Amino acid sequence: MKRIFLTLAVLANITLLIAFVLGWQVGDPMKLNGLDPEVNHRIGTHLLVGLGALTSATMVHALLFTYFMGTGRWIEETSQAYSLPNSWYRLNQRTKYSILPGIFIGFFLLVATGALGAVADPATTASLQKTVGVSDSTLHFSAAVCAWIVNIIINMTQYFAITRNSAIVEGVLAEVRRIRLEKGLPVD
Repeated sequence: MKRIFLTLAVLANITLLIAFVLGWQVGDPMKLNGLDPEVNHRIGTHLLVGLGALTSATMVHALLFTYFMGTGRWIEETSQAYSLPNSWYRLNQRTKYSILPGIFIGFFLLVATGALGAVADPATTASLQKTVGVSDSTLHFSAAVCAWIVNIIINMTQYFAITRNSAIVEGVLAEVRRIRLEKGLPVD
């Protein structure tokens, strides 16, 4: 799981970076009163890549949570079947629940960045500039930088959580192997 997660997290963060760079290169969206086809094309490309980046980063978080749900269930059932102590399962649960705030924060920042991007579009009448005192494009830019950096940090903590969980799974497997050998049962 570590290699799969690492590969997908790196690809998702590269996609976020590409969306960021494409957004940086948009230029003045009001050039020719918003009718410049080149600028509009760059905006469309940035929007599509940004949505793809949002989707891929969210899927990485969802995959990780699904992995922890599955291994948690397996550890719980295996512990019951082999009368193992609850410590393995509790350790797995602690590890799983330690990543939930990061998943929520990462997802929230990604969605907020997209929402602020929609507000930054000059074609919309929505604006936060009077409320916040900062231009909408600056808010979107700041949220994008924050979301990308925070998602990288969250992905690193998730990788370490997978490493801890892998050790838990290996510990359960070793204990099951020991029990099966003691009882003369086959071990694959």
